[in-house]
Amino acid sequence: MNEKRDQEILQKASNWWSTAIIDIHPGEIAIRGYPIQDLIGKVRFPDMIWLMLRGDLPTRGQSDLLEAAMVPGVDHGPQAPSIAIARMAVTCGLPVNGAMASAVNVLDDIHGGAGQQCMEIYYEIDAEAGAEGDLARAATLVLTRKGKIVPGFGHRFHPVDPRVEPLYALLAKAVAEGTVPGRFAAIGRAVATALNEGRERPIPMNIDGITAVIFCELGFEPELGRGIFALSRSVGILAHAWEQKQQGGRIKGPMPKEIPYTYTGPARRALPSDRT
Repeated sequence: MNEKRDQEILQKASNWWSTAIIDIHPGEIAIRGYPIQDLIGKVRFPDMIWLMLRGDLPTRGQSDLLEAAMVPGVDHGPQAPSIAIARMAVTCGLPVNGAMASAVNVLDDIHGGAGQQCMEIYYEIDAEAGAEGDLARAATLVLTRKGKIVPGFGHRFHPVDPRVEPLYALLAKAVAEGTVPGRFAAIGRAVATALNEGRERPIPMNIDGITAVIFCELGFEPELGRGIFALSRSVGILAHAWEQKQQGGRIKGPMPKEIPYTYTGPARRALPSDRT
C-alpha cells in the first residue's frame, strides 16, 4: 500500500513540470528530440531559436530571414530607454546580468511592444480580408477601428528608417524563392497606403513594422514577435552594459548634474505657525 502511494507521489512530482522542449538524463541532452552533440557546429543560433519555439528546424531560407530581422534591432543608442537603463544600472553597481534584467524588463507595451501590436494589426487585416478579399479595403477598415496611432509606422528620430528597405528587399527575395508566401508583405504595403492616403507628409514604416511583416510571414504568433525582439535587443543591452563597465562611473543618472530638471511644484513657502 505504501509502495503504491510512493509511486503515485513520485508520478505526481514528475508530472508537476512537463515539457516537449528538452529531455535530460545523466550524460544525455536532447533538444526537441535532437541530441545536443548532433546540433553543435551544425546548427546556427537562429535555427536554435526556431527549433526551441517551433519544435523543428527551419529551412535555410527561413533561418536567413529570421536572422536578418533580428540583426537591425540589436541597438538604437544610449538614449533608447532599455540601453540607458542598462548603463545606469552598471554605474549603480549592478553586474552585467542585473543590468540586462533591468533593461529587458522595460521592453513592454510602449518601449518594445510596437512589433507585437503591429503583428496583431496585420493578422486582423488578414482575417478581415479573408483568402480572396481586398487587402486595401481590409487595411482601411482595421485602421479606422484602431485610431490615429499605428504601431510600426513613424519614428521620432528617423524621417525614413534606413532599416526598412533592405529588409523588404530580402523579404522580396524570400518570396521569389518560395520561402514565404508574401501575403503579409502585401498587407504591410496596404497599411502604408491606407495610413498615408491624403497626407502631404507620409508616415513611413519603421523597423517594428517591417520585422512584424517578416515574423508574420514566418508564422510566429504576435507575443513571440516581442520575445524575439527582446532577444535581439539583449545583444545591444549586453554590449552597452559591458562598455559602461569598462568606462567606469558611479551613479550616473539620465542627464549630467549640470543640466537641471524642471520643477513644477509650489514656490518656497513658510511652514504654518502651528507646525513650528
